[in-house]
Amino acid sequence: MPGRPSSSADPAPKGPATRARAGPAGQNSRVNADSRTVPRRAPGSGTGPLPPPPRRVVVPLGLFAAVAGAFAYVGAVDPNEPGHYPVCPLYALTGLYCPGCGGLRGAHALVHGDLPAALRDNAPGVAACLGFAVLWAVWTVRAARGRPLRIGLGPAHLWTAGALLLVFTVIRNLPFGGWLHP
Repeated sequence: MPGRPSSSADPAPKGPATRARAGPAGQNSRVNADSRTVPRRAPGSGTGPLPPPPRRVVVPLGLFAAVAGAFAYVGAVDPNEPGHYPVCPLYALTGLYCPGCGGLRGAHALVHGDLPAALRDNAPGVAACLGFAVLWAVWTVRAARGRPLRIGLGPAHLWTAGALLLVFTVIRNLPFGGWLHP
């Protein structure tokens, strides 16, 4: 309308040379600088090798490879056989079990699919493996979407985890806690 001030919403938005737009039948498409619409091809839908993963998931995938390699080694080299791994220093000096004692045996049992044996060897270690797997999956999905990983642990959570580990350690070293020995 003449004489009316223009609004901040411009009828023809300006942007980069290529911008996303809904194409025919709701398909994703691109608009090139010369205003031609080009349909997008879904990754892996064509012939040839898959494109490499985006750079933002390289670190989670690298950590997964390192952890998988460590679990493969522990699964191949039995910690129940003496001489393969060093003895826990606390156990060697005092005869007391630390919260990590039996962790390698638990990981070995977990790799071989023996969940009851893994829980018997070190239940907090199995819980830590499960927690790591969930945290890693969330991290990878968020990284693939370009979002940062935010862990909302406060001091109360950390103190609670520490107290639970302390109680576990004390109980496993008492006479009636023999069922928690690795």
